[in-house]
Amino acid sequence: MSEDQVDGLGMSRPRDANYGLDVMDLRKIMEHHKHEGYEYIQEKYGGVLELCKQLYTSPNEGISGSPVDLEDRRKTFGSNVIPPKPPKTFLQLVWEAIQDVTLIVLIVAALISLGLSFYPRSEGEGSDSSESEAGWIEGVAILGAVVVVVLVTAFNDYQKEKQFRGLQSKIEHEHQFSVIRGGQDKNIPVGEIVVGDIAQVKYGDLLPADGLLIQSNDLKVDESSLTGESDHVKKGVKTDPMMFSGTHVMEGSGKMLVTAVGVNSQTGIIFALLGASSEEGDKDKKKEKKDKNRLKGEEGNGGTRTNMAGQNTPYIDSITPVITGNNSHNNATNANNKTANQGEEDEKEQKAKVETARKEKSVLQGKLTKLAIQIGYGGTAVAVLVVLILIVKFCVIEFGIEGKSWGADDTAIYIETFVFYFIIGVTVLVVAVPEGLPLAVTLALAYSVRKMMDDNNLVRHLDACETMGNATAICSDKTGTLTTNRMTVVQSYIGRAHHKSTPNFNSLAPPLQDLIVRSIAINSGYTSRVLPDKDGGLPQQLGNKTECALLGFILDLGQQYYPIREEVPEEALFKVYTFNSVRKSMSTVINMKFGYRLFTKGASEIVLKKCNYILDCDGKPKPFTMEDQEKVVKNVIEPMAGDGLRTICVAYKDYHTDSSTKTEDSEEILKPDHDWEDEDSVVRNLTCILVVGIQDPVRDEVPASIKQCQSAGITVRMVTGDNVNTARSIATKCGILTPHDNFLVLDGKEFNKRIRDAKGEVSQELLDKVWPDLRVLARSSPQDKYTLVKGIIDSKKSSSREVVAVTGDGTNDGPALKKADVGFAMGISGTDVAKEASDIILTDDNFTSIVKAVMWGRNVYDSIAKFLQFQLTVNCVAVMVAFFGACIINDSPLKAIQMLWVNLIMDTLASLALATELPSPELLKRKPYGRTKALISRTMTKNILGHSIYQLIVVFVLLFAGNNLFEIDDGKYAKIHAPPSQHFTIIFNTFVMMTLFNEINARKIHGQRNILEGLRRNPVFIGIWIGTFVAQIILVQFGGTVFSTKALTLDQWFWCVFLGVSTLLWGQIITTIPTSVIPKNICRKRKTPEVEDEEEEEVEEVDGMPGRRGQILWIRGLARLQTQIRVVNAFQMDFDTSQLDSYDKRSRPSVISLQSLQSAQHRSAISKKPNLASSPEIDEGNNRSPLFGRQDSIPYADE
Repeated sequence: MSEDQVDGLGMSRPRDANYGLDVMDLRKIMEHHKHEGYEYIQEKYGGVLELCKQLYTSPNEGISGSPVDLEDRRKTFGSNVIPPKPPKTFLQLVWEAIQDVTLIVLIVAALISLGLSFYPRSEGEGSDSSESEAGWIEGVAILGAVVVVVLVTAFNDYQKEKQFRGLQSKIEHEHQFSVIRGGQDKNIPVGEIVVGDIAQVKYGDLLPADGLLIQSNDLKVDESSLTGESDHVKKGVKTDPMMFSGTHVMEGSGKMLVTAVGVNSQTGIIFALLGASSEEGDKDKKKEKKDKNRLKGEEGNGGTRTNMAGQNTPYIDSITPVITGNNSHNNATNANNKTANQGEEDEKEQKAKVETARKEKSVLQGKLTKLAIQIGYGGTAVAVLVVLILIVKFCVIEFGIEGKSWGADDTAIYIETFVFYFIIGVTVLVVAVPEGLPLAVTLALAYSVRKMMDDNNLVRHLDACETMGNATAICSDKTGTLTTNRMTVVQSYIGRAHHKSTPNFNSLAPPLQDLIVRSIAINSGYTSRVLPDKDGGLPQQLGNKTECALLGFILDLGQQYYPIREEVPEEALFKVYTFNSVRKSMSTVINMKFGYRLFTKGASEIVLKKCNYILDCDGKPKPFTMEDQEKVVKNVIEPMAGDGLRTICVAYKDYHTDSSTKTEDSEEILKPDHDWEDEDSVVRNLTCILVVGIQDPVRDEVPASIKQCQSAGITVRMVTGDNVNTARSIATKCGILTPHDNFLVLDGKEFNKRIRDAKGEVSQELLDKVWPDLRVLARSSPQDKYTLVKGIIDSKKSSSREVVAVTGDGTNDGPALKKADVGFAMGISGTDVAKEASDIILTDDNFTSIVKAVMWGRNVYDSIAKFLQFQLTVNCVAVMVAFFGACIINDSPLKAIQMLWVNLIMDTLASLALATELPSPELLKRKPYGRTKALISRTMTKNILGHSIYQLIVVFVLLFAGNNLFEIDDGKYAKIHAPPSQHFTIIFNTFVMMTLFNEINARKIHGQRNILEGLRRNPVFIGIWIGTFVAQIILVQFGGTVFSTKALTLDQWFWCVFLGVSTLLWGQIITTIPTSVIPKNICRKRKTPEVEDEEEEEVEEVDGMPGRRGQILWIRGLARLQTQIRVVNAFQMDFDTSQLDSYDKRSRPSVISLQSLQSAQHRSAISKKPNLASSPEIDEGNNRSPLFGRQDSIPYADE
């Protein structure tokens, strides 16, 4: 045995030999294109097979796959990984957290206060020694609170980034590709592919490395990610053997020799260039950044920062996440292409992006943006008013009424007073804006995404999670989604006899026996296999399930298909016409002694129309007239379809090169100049061998799930490639149709006839007459699916726009998946292209998982609403107390450090507690919220106002009468640095207790009385609530001067807790009050759609116009989003590919790289506007982040 032969099969480099090519040689090969590449390889190396020898690999057995050989190849040619950019350090995250405008203002004010406390004062008023000693404490306490907030924020970010890096790495590791190693087909992670591997490419794959074709069957590739040309490129060993990473296989199959991986591939080279150029650009931009406003969204590269994945992303302009890309192949090339013609085109693109961005917010995002801006305006107004009232009142009393003058010795005291008032104003602003809202949104989405993975929903775009909660329509595939996708042949029509069970093989005529076995074994994807189960259970089906059913039929007949495939290996196939959505069939041509034989299989009514002959019981071809065809359709195919069976027809045709060998009329003499590329002239005048009925049972849980959807106000429609009768039968079994319904069941032909006008164009008016009653669309093409989805979304027939979810698994489902508000791709049967176009991947291909996604989506919406109800009550009370306190007693009963505790600490904990509620089945017992419904409902408004009134009454009673009720010293009108009083401590403690118990009330937002229901299912809430309570006890009893508290007695604690518990009782009283007492227009002002559009545009312009940005500079929620949004970006890694328009440009990283696109944004000189994928008007040129998985074989008529 030679030294390069390892483990019997596969090759590896001998120890004493070197590879015949190095990295640069392989790079040079891949720089050639099309036929030029073939000629270069032939001239310099003698062909691809000679290259295989020089790389020590076998075109049939591949490399050995031994660890030593793999390591040797990685060392020589590199690994299929683009090195990631190092993660941010903890100190970098601390620096980012401290950039917040409001925190900076607090720090400056605290430092001034601290400095003034050490300023020497004159003898007299305000010189009390205890007050002087305490003067520095407030400044230090505020600084300490800021440090705690910054450290907590940075630590949270660090933990989140670490978790999401691990999650992203895990997801990308799940993307596998088929290679041949040691003579065996193996699926390996794309990061483990090495130079010399023989990769098997097929329909729907996204290539993970560069390579050269060894063998191909009807192979067409979409190279638009590299060239910008949308036309599919036909590949062939002699015509165009060059295969590039990041391109999509749109048709056919083949094998390729991997020649370049990772940074050495064409895409990797571009990345290296992008990385180098952006590093230089970074240095130039740093100086510019220093002079720019932190919140100002720059239009160029200067406005980018590196997110958790090491990518360049714009600063946060609003509550909408900025989505950037992490595409390690397509996008790098796109960015590279852009450098050639930027200038005016970039400006036009940027303007276009601003326009389209106005329409790209998801439902929740849009509502939160408006709410945050409104609260920001209100909070700023109150804060400014508080500061002005305090300063004016002080000046009037001090200098007007008491007649004092501002002496040099009093400067420190007066400035310190003004700083004290300013700090109160800033803290009012801090409290006024929902500080915890961004965190609550992020936590709710991230928590839901993590939990949804357990429910077989792999969420690729966070916003799709909440958008799904508003879904009003689901357009679902049939096969694998509503059915089990475990297919078996249960009926057959052979030799003009209809068999309701598997026939006896020996009873069939010998010609029939041979043709049945050979036609199925050869004319199926060779990756489709049926293997016996190791535990003795049902056979394991690998590859396309329809083909597996046919192969299983051969096994049920007592025959084997492997010997046939060994006799006719894939390399020996003369011509293959692979399945696509237009053909709805597959054909294979093989060499025979007399010439050629064509095998065809596909949708029964389509293949039968091409049959002029049919085999009789003796295996002899007999004429098959139109009348005979109609009889077969009526007596065989329709009854099979009525039983819910998918019908497949198998046929053949013989082509003779010599007329002397022809024996039957069904055979044809081959012309010398016959064009095998002309499929229509080849696949015709066929002879029918058999028709089979394939059973694919409805999943047991699907009928109940569809019933849940219907009760939740969601319309389920089936869109399938099967014929009408099969589709109607399955839809009835699922519950989509009921016997007495008048809903429409149409096939693609009739659907198009009804929706197109006289010019043949789709009419929205005609479509609006069809879609409301349409429940089943059969024999549909991907274009039909797209037309239906677009028509439903664009329709104005409903009171509010429909929110549509779509499932898809085929490459051509991409447009519909992208157009939909939420696109679901099949994780098992779906192609890479479909997964990239999707928002969520169903890892089990099960419709029930879609229903779980609806539950989680509604739960996210409710979690945010719960937090808002709680947060706005706290903010309303705190702001009113601070405001009226300033007006009446020249001070806020809640001190600055106390409000920081309430806002920055407790609200953060509350957001975590309320965002981790698990969904309950009752979520599916109500209709979707809809796009126009106010985020804060009338019930929530009633609760917020009711609890605010109760808490304000309690606080003001304690403020003005508390000292008498508890017989303690009056804390009002105290001097600036006076020691803490029990009076104000009781007010602070009671307010916190009422807030804590109101947190329990806030768990219910729909007027439910049982507020404790489901509490035990949320240990996070219980733990945080108890922890906050304990922290409050410690803070009150031991906080002292630092937290402006004085220890309370047990009796005082009892009253504080009693007033807090009373909030629960008050909540029951509020629930009793009818919601109708709240005017409708308090929550939603009715507008025409045009007015709504104008308002949305105006909101976006606040983000986009520098002149108006100063108006919202103080909005803490918007500014703080920068520390939370990187979590969103971990999932929403979409890079700008605005020059590309087709659906499949949103490519995933075929080379594993978490941060591989860190520099591309700089190169493109474009900073994206907020852009969310859930909106149907999403920019067609926007790439989405990647996902993963593959499909083992071609789909059939259902797809």
